[in-house]
Amino acid sequence: MEIAMDPLFLAWSYFRRRKLQQCSDICTKILHDNPFDQAAWNLKTRALTEMVYIDEVDVDQEGIAEMMLDESSIAQVARPGTSLRLPGTSQGGGPTPAVRPMTQSGRPITGFVRPSTQSGRPGTMEQAIKTPRTASTARPVSSASGRLIRLATTLFEYIFHHENDVKNGLDLAAQATEHAQFKDWWWKVQLGKCYYRLGLYREAEKQFRSALNHQEVVDTYLYLAKVYQRLDQPVTALNLFKQGLDHFPGEVTLLTGIARIHEEMNNISSATEYYKDVLKQDNTHVEAIACIGSNHFYTDQPEIALRFYRRLLQMGVYNCQLYNNLGLCCFYAQQYDMTLSSFERALALVASDEEQADVWYNIGHVAVGIGDLSLAYQCFKLTLAFNNDHAEAYNNLAVLELRKGHVEQIGDLQSSYAAAQKAEDAFPEHVDTQQLLKQLREHFAVL
Repeated sequence: MEIAMDPLFLAWSYFRRRKLQQCSDICTKILHDNPFDQAAWNLKTRALTEMVYIDEVDVDQEGIAEMMLDESSIAQVARPGTSLRLPGTSQGGGPTPAVRPMTQSGRPITGFVRPSTQSGRPGTMEQAIKTPRTASTARPVSSASGRLIRLATTLFEYIFHHENDVKNGLDLAAQATEHAQFKDWWWKVQLGKCYYRLGLYREAEKQFRSALNHQEVVDTYLYLAKVYQRLDQPVTALNLFKQGLDHFPGEVTLLTGIARIHEEMNNISSATEYYKDVLKQDNTHVEAIACIGSNHFYTDQPEIALRFYRRLLQMGVYNCQLYNNLGLCCFYAQQYDMTLSSFERALALVASDEEQADVWYNIGHVAVGIGDLSLAYQCFKLTLAFNNDHAEAYNNLAVLELRKGHVEQIGDLQSSYAAAQKAEDAFPEHVDTQQLLKQLREHFAVL
């Protein structure tokens, strides 16, 4: 004799096992028979929300509108060490920009993919249009701390995350805050999130500050720091993180936030120290391991960097970027037997044309190192076949053409000058390209 399982219990089972679509379908059947079942409504909205939920704590990238219509900026030229948009030179004996690759906005390339550090703030509208935007997040998706399991809170999260209806979400949060006599910290945080999404950063700051006065919560510190980073006030954000550490000693997310800001301001040595503090609390923290490994690589310590990347491999990280970094570390550590096999693995795991281009570029870089210029030339050509805006590949092709004596000002890439011009178009601030163009122009002036 079969005993039928209660549909709502089965739906909860699916929800706990992250089978969200099956959970939603069962709740729909329950509501078809009883439209006033609040438990089913609650569970269905939670399932639909979890399907599209992203961690709001991460600093998202600025779009073209925020770039061109920034009303929060007071001074056009910030003092050194006080702005994320003008990070300046490295501090504390870290690597120089000539050693560590930089983005077009002047930020150092980090060891871990984060939305706020991919392309930075484009300088012109043309660059903003050309710059690809990513929607990925660095931190894993997690549930917000202290979320109250009530129909009202579930409804808000459904409106905010699934429907992306910030205006109605703001109205609901405002009414709930008023109903709670302005004493519920959770609803004040939701108000702050809505204001932030609408670009009202000062109003968001007030709500987050008020929420902290009622209840000290780690997520509120992270949201408020996110506001200060968008307002380009990294020093205030750092002080806020340190204030949070006084209440939550050793909190990994706060330490990581401090390390990220130092890294974005090109203060690599301080960032590395904080990432080491992160590893003292959580020795499996992927971002900290990757960033420390990247820093060791760019400070001419490939053997130590190789240990960190192998640690990631032992932890189960298995992607193109990791094998790409392993290949470079093996090459500079003179472990040539592992170099090509690592790049082969990287090519087998590529997920986009940009990744394919980066791997071929690094293989070409290795080919230059071993003196096989013919292979290097083909690799850089393959790089441009997958990414036609790869400035470094254009620059290296220009150098190879210069070695061949092809310096004429002709329209294709069979001359050093034409390739260097392409590199300048793709990345106008690239130092090596500017030096090469200067050398070529001096050559034409002599002729």
